[in-house]
Amino acid sequence: MATEIERKFLVKGDEWRSLAKGVVYRQGYINTENGCTVRVRLVGDRGYLTLKSATVGISRTEYEYDIPAEDAREMLETLCDRPQIEKTRYKISRDGVIWEVDEFAGENQGLIMAEVELTDENQTIELPDWIGKEVSGDHRYFNSYLAQHPFSKWSEE
Repeated sequence: MATEIERKFLVKGDEWRSLAKGVVYRQGYINTENGCTVRVRLVGDRGYLTLKSATVGISRTEYEYDIPAEDAREMLETLCDRPQIEKTRYKISRDGVIWEVDEFAGENQGLIMAEVELTDENQTIELPDWIGKEVSGDHRYFNSYLAQHPFSKWSEE
């Protein structure tokens, strides 16, 4: 069993853009009713199936498996709810941790968020200058929520 311990932040400015090359992600969710998520993800030409428990604090159980890219494409088209998450991810190594900056496209256009995975909930990290407000505890910034309630429609809700 793996545990994901993750903090999320909004990103400010453009300084981070020169620090990494982006990779296009497409991901969809298979509906669950119990706070758990089932995610299908296509990263470039690689497919993944991920199952996550409900989040407690900033931690949750996570299981991730490689699947054939063609299976991922088919699952995205036939099993996953709409809209789906489209984003470009930039991985930036800094002070011993990897920051993943996600620049969203499609119905979540305009949202740029950074995540950092920790080894311990109490791990201290130095925040880069381009890190803005922390949103770790705000469920609206979970990708599974963004798939059901796109950022572009938040002012309407």
